[in-house]
Amino acid sequence: MSSALGSGSLVESALAERTRANGEFYGVEAERLARLCHRMAERFARGGRLVAIGRSPAARSDVRHVAVEFVHPVIVGKRALPAIGLSREGGSLPAQAELIAEPHDIAIAFGTDEPDGGETIEALAVAKGRGCQTIAFSRCGAEWEFEPPSEDPFVRQELAETLYHVLWELVHVFFEHRGLLEGREAGPVHDTGASSFLYPFLSEGETGLETVIEDVRSNVVMKADEVGKLRERTITGSRSALVEAAEALRSIFEAGGKALVFGNGGSATDAMDLVADLRAAPRGWQARPALDLTEDPSILTAIGNDIGVEAIFLRQVIAYGQEGDAAVAISTSGNSVNLIEALSEARKRKLVTVAFVGYDGGRIADEGLADHVILTPSQHIPRIQEAQASAYHALRELIELG
Repeated sequence: MSSALGSGSLVESALAERTRANGEFYGVEAERLARLCHRMAERFARGGRLVAIGRSPAARSDVRHVAVEFVHPVIVGKRALPAIGLSREGGSLPAQAELIAEPHDIAIAFGTDEPDGGETIEALAVAKGRGCQTIAFSRCGAEWEFEPPSEDPFVRQELAETLYHVLWELVHVFFEHRGLLEGREAGPVHDTGASSFLYPFLSEGETGLETVIEDVRSNVVMKADEVGKLRERTITGSRSALVEAAEALRSIFEAGGKALVFGNGGSATDAMDLVADLRAAPRGWQARPALDLTEDPSILTAIGNDIGVEAIFLRQVIAYGQEGDAAVAISTSGNSVNLIEALSEARKRKLVTVAFVGYDGGRIADEGLADHVILTPSQHIPRIQEAQASAYHALRELIELG
């Protein structure tokens, strides 16, 4: 299938599967997610931490993503919550869990449904044995199991990403209702502070757990619907850009070139994920050469310390980029200076440039810094990231099947 018509059909099919699975999954699981938020808040209030566990390259990207979201909140009014990522860099996952996991912690596992998921399942069991609350996305003995209703590994991962974003966003509701947390006394009212514009129901009294659970459940459904609509706007609105970018990347790979992929924060973990999908190819696809420019902390900290964070990707493009390669930037804003500098350098070196951007595309779109721009038109960072994951997964599929 190589025609534009065939590629368009593939895009439509991918979108339809995501729409079906998203509606089914969150329609069923919204109430359980609300109750899980409550239980997680109780553990955080007692000094617990979120411990993310995963072994495979794709699972590692989710481990890093969920950790950075909880530790470095990007929404006004959200507190930083302790989260730790355990992946293959630290050695045996069960051994790491034995050393790190504590009784009040929450352990969330990724990749338990993968062929090499046994080590992750064993680590989760260790955490559970130490008293941790456990969360997973397959039937593996976790206390809270959420099985995505799709056989497509990309769709399963995207549903999981929305789930942990929702947990991160809505666990804070229960901090504002302190009297609903085990071991704490209710007060008549509470101050919502900077969160009030996001969640008006927080100004209610600290009584009536079931009322708050229902409010949170409704919010889960709303957020799932929001990302479903944004995913559609992203993929349909940027269909031509996705197809053209896939054709360009396929030509680069077939000619012996490589992709350099980069982003900041949560977008850095998306860069990890896209590189994992290229190099550790799913479904028996051909592995493709790609470098994750966010991967080496010694390089990032050396450049950041000696020159400045604006140069952390620029210097690597200079070191690795050659004519016939591609530079792929992922950004929620389109305004990150270090991405702009790297894309500008890539242009000078005659690399093909691809950008996934949110908001209105920012400077990357305005200044024409990318040959192929995939736009996610939103200002809500978690939803942007979720829709971008669908878009770069569609890109990966188009490279092989388009």
